[in-house]
Amino acid sequence: MIKVNDIYAYLDSVAPFAIQMDFDNAGFLVGHGEASVKKVLVSLDITEEVAEEAAAVGAQLIVSHHPVIFHPARSITDRDPVGRTLLALTEKKIAAICVHTNLDAVSGGVNDALARRLGLTQVEMLRPEGTDASGQTYGVGRIGLREGSGMYAPAFARFVQEALDANGVRYVDARRPVRRVAVGGGACGDMLADALRMGCDTFVTSDVKYNGFLDAKAMGVNLIDAGHYPTEQVICPILERRLKTAFPELEVVQTKEHKEVFTYLAKSGGAE
Repeated sequence: MIKVNDIYAYLDSVAPFAIQMDFDNAGFLVGHGEASVKKVLVSLDITEEVAEEAAAVGAQLIVSHHPVIFHPARSITDRDPVGRTLLALTEKKIAAICVHTNLDAVSGGVNDALARRLGLTQVEMLRPEGTDASGQTYGVGRIGLREGSGMYAPAFARFVQEALDANGVRYVDARRPVRRVAVGGGACGDMLADALRMGCDTFVTSDVKYNGFLDAKAMGVNLIDAGHYPTEQVICPILERRLKTAFPELEVVQTKEHKEVFTYLAKSGGAE
């Protein structure tokens, strides 16, 4: 019988929890380690809806990217969303393992998945951070080449939106053909200078602040903000496949309830 601890050990071998960033809270966050698992639900986040979905489909464990407990909890009550989510998990005996910045940084993790989804080749690390206990280099961000004739930012932004199934994108057009592309899944706007230093003409990430767009324009870098959810959701099908391969007798499904939380309001045409 597969136990929560078995799945944690496997995920730790794929993306060592020891390499997570200092601010992070990735790991085994809810449940009993020796509890048996027959079904796993994979989701980018664990929300109230995801917890209810896990109970409805009969999952004993949720594997997510973002930690269900990020900041220290002073209370766990039904008066706030995090409290209600944790109560739902504990009351329904559903465990939670969250694989966050460690999965961002490892080979085959979020950033490699994003680079592959955007069709980049000759992929390399954008910002190496260190080596893990087995001597493998890890780090956030990737760089790759966009093959074919030079596509410019407006067309590439449309391609990114479609490839990631994003509700919308924001971009700066530096009027440079898209050839050497840096990607950073999630909030990696602070890596714009790294992308420029590594000779990239284009950077795809999310959660870019206003000044980031100004800096990109001044630096002459195409900058595409494709959203936090779309740039990281790419890892969920990979997690599903890996868990199915590692534990053939385990049923693994992706959430159907959790999707991008916001939409974009399109600009209207001419003046009335």
